[in-house]
Amino acid sequence: MTNDETNKLSSMVLAPWIAKAIPLTGVPRFIGGNSFRHCFQTLGILLDYNYVDSVLLKTAVIHDLIEDLPHTTYEELRQIDNDSERVVALLKEVTNVPKRPKAEFLNDILHNGSREAKIIKCADRIANLIDLQQVVIKDETIIRTLYETKEYVYPMACQVNHYMSIEISDLINNKRKQLNMQICF
Repeated sequence: MTNDETNKLSSMVLAPWIAKAIPLTGVPRFIGGNSFRHCFQTLGILLDYNYVDSVLLKTAVIHDLIEDLPHTTYEELRQIDNDSERVVALLKEVTNVPKRPKAEFLNDILHNGSREAKIIKCADRIANLIDLQQVVIKDETIIRTLYETKEYVYPMACQVNHYMSIEISDLINNKRKQLNMQICF
């Protein structure tokens, strides 16, 4: 991270968004842990790739809020700070509506999503792939996740960040090896 990026990060106010995400600690993930920790992992991945953008980071910390706690309203999020309108707009882009197939949602982001939505989705999927545990999840779920990642998220990464695409490819191939799958990129 450059000095400018470090200075920009030091002056960024994330605390109100973190406070909004705290209830996610009560939302368990089917792979273990909770949604709050997952959102922080997504934020950490963005920082690891030197994304020091207040809207991206604020969105990352709450990216699962509406899906996991549907009583949360966009209106209450709009009251948080000067970035709120842009955070809410990006959050809407990366939030799937109930009963919409995941593949359709990801395909829409791939073909119609903003660069920022693709970056968030890539960081989110990297976190998900890291957390996939064969002991906890059925092989069919892992296979579906790997397929969706290869078909939709990997091409997003190719569009927005070459290094993310490498990490996603490596994670897919490592999970395939764990499942003894022969298909590779």
